[in-house]
Amino acid sequence: MTQRPLVTVDWLETKLAEVSVVDGSWHLPPENRDANLEYLEGHIPGTKFFDIDRISASGDLPHMMPSANDFAKSIAVLGLDKGKTVIVYDTKGLFSAARVWWMLRAFGFTDVRILDGGLPEWLKAGMPLEQGDVSVDRTESAFVLDVAVVVDSVQVLAASINDSAHILDARSQGRFDGVDPEPREGLRGGHIPGSLCLPYTMLLDDGKLKSNDHLKEIFAAHGVVEGKPVITSCGSGVTAAVLTLGLHCIGRNDTSLYDGSWTEWGGRPDLPVAT
Repeated sequence: MTQRPLVTVDWLETKLAEVSVVDGSWHLPPENRDANLEYLEGHIPGTKFFDIDRISASGDLPHMMPSANDFAKSIAVLGLDKGKTVIVYDTKGLFSAARVWWMLRAFGFTDVRILDGGLPEWLKAGMPLEQGDVSVDRTESAFVLDVAVVVDSVQVLAASINDSAHILDARSQGRFDGVDPEPREGLRGGHIPGSLCLPYTMLLDDGKLKSNDHLKEIFAAHGVVEGKPVITSCGSGVTAAVLTLGLHCIGRNDTSLYDGSWTEWGGRPDLPVAT
């Protein structure tokens, strides 16, 4: 059985002094929530805030993968060490933490884990919170992006035309079908031709990742077959990482993530859309 990169509240409580913890919370624009402010108001003791929007490339698309040099500068301030265990959580249970898990691994971190159930599970267990920012020692590391795990619109279009990979969309069925509005203005409704809809929420049970046996059943029921690479996608590259995490848990590492996702695809009239 493939090891799941998830930890429990009890485990984290006993290891807090030995690991680095980051709050990877992020919210959709319509929610009007400030994840950084919420972090300052209360977080797991010793935690630093990993700002997905800030630790990113500049440009028109939100939170795209940063350059290795820019990533290194952000990681130095967070005090993260590639040789040390890093635990990621978010305020929803399992939502944006998977994106941070994926980013860190893409840049060479070897032991990144997610708090299963996130901050809600920590609070449910009656664990303490800490307010304000946390002071940490700077770290200095060089990073190289694993280009195999991130794909762009050219590669996705080729996979769509050639059927060379599953394109797995983590958005809701309504958004996939083009009948529900997108949370960002100016985007067309629908999906990438040939893609499969697997809402990331189907992998979760009360903010926790379902068992590996259940994950295997879900992926198979949604048309994902062995031996065919998988490209995960979503609205802006965040919940796609939940699918990537689920696939990783069942031993599927032949995956890549479409970083621009529907924010890019749905906003470009030169790219084909199916409904």
